[in-house]
Amino acid sequence: MTMSDTVVLDVDGLRMRYGSVDVLHDVTFQIRHGEVLALLGPNGAGKTTTIEILEGFRARSAGRVQVLGADPAHGDERWRARLGVVLQSWRDHGNWRVREFLDHLGGYYAGYATAGIPRPWDTGELIRTVGLEGQAGKKIKTLSGGQRRRLDVAVGIVGRPELLFLDEPTASFDPQARSDFHGLVGELVAAQETTVLLTTHDLHEAEKLADRIVVLSGGRIVADGTAGELARRIAGEDEVRWLLNGQRFVQKTADSTRFAQELFARYGDDVQELEIHRASLEQTYLALVRQAESTPEATR
Repeated sequence: MTMSDTVVLDVDGLRMRYGSVDVLHDVTFQIRHGEVLALLGPNGAGKTTTIEILEGFRARSAGRVQVLGADPAHGDERWRARLGVVLQSWRDHGNWRVREFLDHLGGYYAGYATAGIPRPWDTGELIRTVGLEGQAGKKIKTLSGGQRRRLDVAVGIVGRPELLFLDEPTASFDPQARSDFHGLVGELVAAQETTVLLTTHDLHEAEKLADRIVVLSGGRIVADGTAGELARRIAGEDEVRWLLNGQRFVQKTADSTRFAQELFARYGDDVQELEIHRASLEQTYLALVRQAESTPEATR
């Protein structure tokens, strides 16, 4: 995915307090145009509070927040029309039919075109894009779980958002539906250069979809980087093992892909039984959370 240098979301020193309890402590991060960022963290880490502040649904206690150039606390309808939100779950409007429901929602975006972006999507094109052609005339309550999630995405992008929030998008999905959804999100980002902020407990999903990962624990950001960068931070360098002329070799390297390419370029088919061992995102994430929870400031 290609990204520009334009900052779409800028959070600096974000704090949130409920009564005498601080749930967010000096949270600071940015998202650039065209980037997919995964916000990870255990239950109670502050992810939902952070997202609700960014969406303009909750007032913060302190800090600076800019989303698409505006403070979410004062965002108007034109600003909201530039956002898309896919909630973790909702079960309203079951008696509406898919096409008429998307037609109805699309009507709210008419007149909000910005920077040459037409709004809303043509309903037929949108239905084809999310793969619901066969369900266009069906009532929402009759859709399967995977079909319903595709409709959720259609609802989130009906206004062609510049920034899309995805909250636990594949919770309770079967493997095929999850794979289909990942493909759909990738296509949307590639086609529209939409910026995405994703929250998920599915670490495979985060690794597959995200350009960058931010880990939140105890209301603090404890890591920010690509999956590879975070793995190297915790587990160190990758380990490459191979057999050459009957002799086994082991090498630590920060860039195992380049090392393997250079190895084959030099020795060709003489390289056998090549193995590359990298720390998984799951191992890295769990280590980061354990590390954060063991520090004194994480308990305050």
